[in-house]
Amino acid sequence: MTTQRNNIVLIGMPGAGKSTVGVLLAKALSRNFVDTDLIIQASEGRRLQDIIDEDGLEAFRVVEERHVLTLSIPGAVIATGGSVVYSSTAMSHLQVGGMVVYLELPLDTIRKRITNMDDRGVAKAPGQSLEALYTEREPLYTRYADVVIPCGDLGHDDVVKAVMESLSLA
Repeated sequence: MTTQRNNIVLIGMPGAGKSTVGVLLAKALSRNFVDTDLIIQASEGRRLQDIIDEDGLEAFRVVEERHVLTLSIPGAVIATGGSVVYSSTAMSHLQVGGMVVYLELPLDTIRKRITNMDDRGVAKAPGQSLEALYTEREPLYTRYADVVIPCGDLGHDDVVKAVMESLSLA
């Protein structure tokens, strides 16, 4: 990462639209798009869920942190996995190179969007509910965010516009 904060880093719960908004935002700003979940899967040669199931949650978090720490793509839009906020080291690395944007979505909306939680690659403890995961992560997203975008009733294009406006890029 460069010392300039010229990346846009999207964080938030699974189902918040980080990847979709990230692609649209990158297109709108003529930037590269990076999805850390895809980087992990390609580098490890396995789906996220397989890493979690076979190696365990803690091992997955180590893998995620390692891959995030290797990112050095100035001027990119980066969509992170929802669990990246468990690593203060990874978040510090992302903050040095970019503005961190929390795509905040109400739990009810996330519940409607996430229908395949057990095979989606969501980094959660065995048996942990979506509600418990939300309660655990929400304060972490808020802590690391430079900007919070309430996405509740917004469509993807409106979220892109809100991110651009909040970062004075519109």
